[in-house]
Amino acid sequence: MTAPYFIEILTENGEVQQRQRIDALPIRIGRGYDNDFILDDAHTAARHAIVEDDGAGGLLLRDLGSQNGVIHRGQRQLQVALSGNSIVRLGHTRLRVRASDQPVAPELSDTTRHDWEGLRPAVAGLAMIGASAAFSNWLSDADAFEPISYLMIIAYALAGGLVWASIWAVANRLFGHVARFGRHLFIIGCGLLAMEVWELGSNVAAYALSLEVLTRYGRHMFIVIVCAMIYYHLRTIKPQHPRRFGLVAVVLAILGSTLILLSNLQTSGRLADEAYMSVIYPPALRLSPNQTTQAFFRDAAGLQRAVDAERGKVARGADEDEDSGD
Repeated sequence: MTAPYFIEILTENGEVQQRQRIDALPIRIGRGYDNDFILDDAHTAARHAIVEDDGAGGLLLRDLGSQNGVIHRGQRQLQVALSGNSIVRLGHTRLRVRASDQPVAPELSDTTRHDWEGLRPAVAGLAMIGASAAFSNWLSDADAFEPISYLMIIAYALAGGLVWASIWAVANRLFGHVARFGRHLFIIGCGLLAMEVWELGSNVAAYALSLEVLTRYGRHMFIVIVCAMIYYHLRTIKPQHPRRFGLVAVVLAILGSTLILLSNLQTSGRLADEAYMSVIYPPALRLSPNQTTQAFFRDAAGLQRAVDAERGKVARGADEDEDSGD
């Protein structure tokens, strides 16, 4: 290990918080101003430890009799042989000492799209947020057209989108060093537009093809879309952890769907959201063959027989209870 040397203060997740160059050994470490490396930590001694040559070309960190000592791998040590990856704790401070010949990890590939940030994604995101809000209001609006109501809906949607994107931009600034506000605004715009497309498309498909499962369990897809948005927000902040964030998104989707199922079961006694399709479209959209009246009455008769059989079982059970009571 050759000079110069670098002492690094590390955060809990292993990132370098501070780095100082020292040109020669020994390196005195402590809270006092006569040290080579000064620690701003009330739990360290004025002269806490010293880094010396171990006589074989390596480095040795030795405790100078401090009250809280030197912690390495969870145990207090009087001295620690240092490699470039050794992490020791002095008081509440995590330290690492590296020499100038310390090898570094290979350069990571930059997965961040620097060409899609700034004004363009911000404008596109705002346009998608406003369009999805106006379209959703138009689908559910049964009254006469009033421009002011649409303007208010669009304004509220844009305000909500700006707040959401601002929160993620602050997190991006704290953990990714760049805000990327436009990218986060674009992500929420895509998510809201995907929700509108899914809601309209699933309702039409359910009506046209008699796929009522799309409306009975349609809310789960909204959970998936929200989790996908969170995934891309996290990927924008830390693009080097796609698998970790993918697992977080999957876990959140499972938890959200489970809560919806349990809520439906508690309130209505069934897992589905709806017992029937609440949206009826023009008959021209129907693609499934129509059922005849004979088939309808045949199904009704089968249902009546099942109900009568169940009533008979209840009546026989009541008679048996009376007989046993006598």
